[in-house]
Amino acid sequence: MCQYCMCGITGWIDFTRNVKQENKQIKQMTEALKHRGPDATGYYNETHIGFGHQRLIVVDPDGGKQPMQHQQYVLVYNGELYNTEEIRAALIKEGWQFDSHSDTEVLLKSYVAWGEKHIEKLNGIFSYAIWDFKKQQLFLGRDRLGVKPLFFKEHQNGLLFGSEIKAILAHDEVKPVLKEEGLSEIFALGPSRTPGHGVFDQVNELRAGHVGIFDRDGWKTRRYWNVESKAHHDSVEETAEKVRTLLTDAVERQLVSDVPLGTFLSGGVDSSAITAIATNYLKNNQKDALQTFSIDYEENDKYFKKSSFQPNQDKEFINKMISALGTEHNTYVMDNNTLAELLTDAVRYRDLPGMADVDSSLLWFCQQTKQQVTVALSGECADEIFGGYPWFYREDDLNREGFPWIRSSGIRQGLLRSEMSKKLDLAGYAKHRYQTTMQEAPLLDGEDAEATARRQMFYLNMHWFMPTLLDRKDRMSMGASFEARVPFSDHLLVEYVWNIPWEIKTHGDREKGILRKALEGILPNEVLYRKKSPYPKTHHPAYTQFVTEWMDNILNDEDARLFEILDRSLVRDLVNQKAANIQNPWFGQLMTGPQLLAHLAQIDYWLKEYNITIDI
Repeated sequence: MCQYCMCGITGWIDFTRNVKQENKQIKQMTEALKHRGPDATGYYNETHIGFGHQRLIVVDPDGGKQPMQHQQYVLVYNGELYNTEEIRAALIKEGWQFDSHSDTEVLLKSYVAWGEKHIEKLNGIFSYAIWDFKKQQLFLGRDRLGVKPLFFKEHQNGLLFGSEIKAILAHDEVKPVLKEEGLSEIFALGPSRTPGHGVFDQVNELRAGHVGIFDRDGWKTRRYWNVESKAHHDSVEETAEKVRTLLTDAVERQLVSDVPLGTFLSGGVDSSAITAIATNYLKNNQKDALQTFSIDYEENDKYFKKSSFQPNQDKEFINKMISALGTEHNTYVMDNNTLAELLTDAVRYRDLPGMADVDSSLLWFCQQTKQQVTVALSGECADEIFGGYPWFYREDDLNREGFPWIRSSGIRQGLLRSEMSKKLDLAGYAKHRYQTTMQEAPLLDGEDAEATARRQMFYLNMHWFMPTLLDRKDRMSMGASFEARVPFSDHLLVEYVWNIPWEIKTHGDREKGILRKALEGILPNEVLYRKKSPYPKTHHPAYTQFVTEWMDNILNDEDARLFEILDRSLVRDLVNQKAANIQNPWFGQLMTGPQLLAHLAQIDYWLKEYNITIDI
């Protein structure tokens, strides 16, 4: 049995105040996360600490209640452990007893038994806080790749934390302020963020693979995990077999659930691999047929335009997978009005301007899928670890100083008001963040310059592009009170693939060639050798018209917040280009034309809705 823990967590520690007498603050912070777990609310209070927890009840209503206490320890936790039973068995061998079948209890007792080192034994997606009453110490932990979020703010003589930024902003004494660095995050890097950066002034993020300690001596953090560079000695055949074994293990672990479960299926290699492995596992264990889900857009057949990034539509390949595997398939067709209307909801769930309709469509997709299942496995992270994006191949991207998915620095700087342009150096800020990450990458002695540059590119993707997509997946799925799992982010798979040489990763002179070889016999050849195609987006002129009109309304609003930062006349010129004709992507491969206008409109909405103070 698996205690499924879709949750929102929050807390406040202050050694100079009686937090117990300020319950209102903890309740407000907890209530802000209700969408992450709408079925139950739990609190823990003592003199200097308050915890709040929102829970979706799936199994073990009593045994999985949170906050959970054991001896002098109290836990609030969001996530799933995929090796719960192994850890439970190890603890039982040491004499521990359990009152429930929840992974929450296993997590708490592993900390009591093994201290801070316990986190190195966990396989899963998680963020959590443990209070030690005797030590008067808070421990915060986050999973290795940052699938589950955790933000914090040092506040006066204390610390506030939450699964989402909105929980921290719900405290009456915290005001949303953007300073120079926060503005640079939005306009130089957005919709990505610097690892550990919370954009708002003094709001930070516990970085993936890190733990934090807060006590009377203040805050400190340390890294407990990173990829390790070492020589790869396996042959192509041995590598393919190991990739297949690790991916199969990751998928099968993540199929453990007491609630209805399915997979997202786009007809691409990544989602198809997960779906095929899941189908085989369920058949072998005499389970019901797997439910699969895909999204399409109103009249996309009519308006679809081929490009080097999107060479074909998904439908043909989805049908091949359904036919091959016999899944119970559901295709949801989204209309363009709903796509546009959810753009503002997407901002509220992210707490930041996001990826425009790439976000809002996923939010709607999760809302629809939630009507059939509570959990779905999804294919994110494969491109980042196996090298599926064009920038892994292009020599100019490997040699240029800057994020390959941000080629719009000139446009970004050029849209600023003149007084803002004097204060903000967007290209310089982005270059600094880029260089810091490149210098952090663990290199391998003896590799040539090209191999070193490519290893740094993989590290850059792992810490920048991947978290942007994981943020999107977490916030949009949890906005629908729905759990999306990502087997390609399994740390054992990531650790192994990190050291596979480029010539093996591109086996057969194909992007993600070694993954394709590992999947031979598992996927139909038409799907196995399909050229990469990104997340589907609308090509309908009705959507372009909607975002253009939205931007027109903002341009005609004398009080529009956007123009405290950007030049109104320059943005008007941009809109007059007609969104569909704006070809230079703002970010990545998908944010061109209408997505750019929608992103700018989201920024205006965000500044107004969150009542943000700009202090520069």
